Amino acid sequence: METLMPPTRKPVAPFLALAFAVCLVGAASGADSSALDRSVDELFSVRELSHVAISPDGQRVAWVERLREKNGAPSPNSSIYLSGSGTRAITPHRITAGSGDPHAEHDVIWSPDGRSLAFLSDARDAGQLQLYAVNVAEGASSPRQLTNLTGFLVDPKWSPDSKSVAILFTENAPRAAGPLQPMTPPSGEIESHVYEQRIAVVDLATGSVRQVSPPDLYVYEYDWSPDGTRFAATAAHGSGDDNWWVAELYTIDAATGHAQAILKPAMQMAVPKWSPDGQNIAFISGLMSDAGVNGGDIYVIPAAGGEARNVTPGMKASASWLTWTSTPNQILFGENVDGMSGVATVDPAESTITTLWTGAEFITAGASLTNLSLARDGRTSAVIRASFAQPPEVWAGPIGEWKQVTRINQDLHPSWGEAKSIHWSSDEFRLQGWLLYPRDYNPNQRYPMVVVVHGGPASSARPNWPSAFYNTSVLSSAGYFVLYPNPRGSFGQGEAFTRANVKDFGYGDLRDILAGVDEVTRTLSVDPERVGITGWSYGGYMSMWAVTQTHRFRAAVAGAGIADWLSYYGENDIDQWMIPYFGASVYDDPGVYAKSAPIHFIKKVKTPTLVLVGDRDGECPAPQSFEFWHALRAQGVPSRLVVYPDEGHNIGQPGHRRDIIRRMLAWFDQYLQQSSGAGSQQSTVR
Repeated sequence: METLMPPTRKPVAPFLALAFAVCLVGAASGADSSALDRSVDELFSVRELSHVAISPDGQRVAWVERLREKNGAPSPNSSIYLSGSGTRAITPHRITAGSGDPHAEHDVIWSPDGRSLAFLSDARDAGQLQLYAVNVAEGASSPRQLTNLTGFLVDPKWSPDSKSVAILFTENAPRAAGPLQPMTPPSGEIESHVYEQRIAVVDLATGSVRQVSPPDLYVYEYDWSPDGTRFAATAAHGSGDDNWWVAELYTIDAATGHAQAILKPAMQMAVPKWSPDGQNIAFISGLMSDAGVNGGDIYVIPAAGGEARNVTPGMKASASWLTWTSTPNQILFGENVDGMSGVATVDPAESTITTLWTGAEFITAGASLTNLSLARDGRTSAVIRASFAQPPEVWAGPIGEWKQVTRINQDLHPSWGEAKSIHWSSDEFRLQGWLLYPRDYNPNQRYPMVVVVHGGPASSARPNWPSAFYNTSVLSSAGYFVLYPNPRGSFGQGEAFTRANVKDFGYGDLRDILAGVDEVTRTLSVDPERVGITGWSYGGYMSMWAVTQTHRFRAAVAGAGIADWLSYYGENDIDQWMIPYFGASVYDDPGVYAKSAPIHFIKKVKTPTLVLVGDRDGECPAPQSFEFWHALRAQGVPSRLVVYPDEGHNIGQPGHRRDIIRRMLAWFDQYLQQSSGAGSQQSTVR
């Protein structure tokens, strides 16, 4: 085991501290080369864009650019820019609450009257966000600070009359919200202290802040009613990290804070939106494994309560975001569809779906959702577009007819090969995935291949400019085929497909993946005896699971995996997500958890496996990785464990991200670059 140590280190959990064998390490030596350095540098040189927002009249666009340090590493700071769109020409210029020094500034939103922008900034106190507003209609250059709060602020939304701004506020929060963040190290007597995220309303004229939602209710998402008197909100009592999976739909009085639960959904829910006439609330509901990674059908419920009606039954896609247009007869939504992104509308009365656009790319107005920023006309929009071939840029215009606004990444070009959507059959399903060809592909040459299983499982692999975190496109740059399958349990083919791995983790989904491997090795010049597997989170679990079930993979890299569902249940911070998938708690039905636990089949493993994890991961805690690594070492299987300090589920420090890329590539190079010729690699050991 190797532990990366920074110059200074915060305390770690006691059970980890006892297990650490501390040694200073550098990048994996097998991955050192000038070509790799260039590929990695290019991955980290992309200028990240987020929070794009189009003005209500569709003539101006604001967006957020993440800054970079002098050494090229991503900075925690960002800048807000404003430019023209459509027929209005405006030279892009920066809007900031501070001086020329960099700050964290983001979550930019337009007022409904189009006169002002609100945003979050830590310009006055590094690390502490506050709400600011600037009147761009009058050409004001100095935003006004509206709050002076202590805690975590996120998701500002203007009131319909443009006189106030609501925000989600967690008072005195010790860290950013969400289970992806590094968990607070435990010490002393452990108790569950709940910091509730509440709706607060800030008056624009006076700057007064009033917390509205009840103090014992954690609000995840919310929306103003058209008359500004109420909120629709998804919320739950208790721990914010854990209880998103059991959140209910509430209406909350904006004056009194009275909260009324109007729906307890059968599955998870997201994106509540009032209809323009105030009569109904639309939302997305379905089987979702990760907060904020949405997918499902669209439902509509009367705002006064009643029966929720599915308005997209049988849809062969997964809605991820929605909004009403200017009429109560039309809902606009973003979707995952067959591995691609799409925009469509649905008539909630007739359940008639009209596709407006689909593309082999990823579009977003922020976060990880297929969504867009919509102008008042219900047609003009702004998005960030990216694909395997094109780096992210801001575009604006009619849906599907966008025109490019920014060119900040125009000098970047793919260092990887061509990407193609492929299909294959497994059981009763028609599967889809993305196949990245080796750079400089020669059809007369045989290549190794690595399968990359996405997280989730309720998520999907879609064509996007590769992220710096757990980047696997570098494998293509180094001469590998890279297969990104969307097995059963993924978004993109409807709810029945997403639910197809319930109580069946590791069985049907692995059959789907192996069938995809068969298809690629049958039709392309891939050496079937030089295939590896990797992934993070659910992908890390599937990597651990796969090597206990088959010898087809000659090498594996498991990032933040799960070795034993039974022990995991009591270790993780978000056990509520497991009930919909396993049907009961581990205390009520341990058998359903045991049958999918890699550790119960550990004696069958022969595959060399690299294990990676953050030491403060609350979603897939580090002991799961320790357990798997320890078992492999006991069996004499080549294995190495690397624990990244002060990291949560999403590894954030640039040096750690670079180290992961190098180690992953070095591991696969060591075990896949030469064919063993062993026929046993095709055998199944289940």
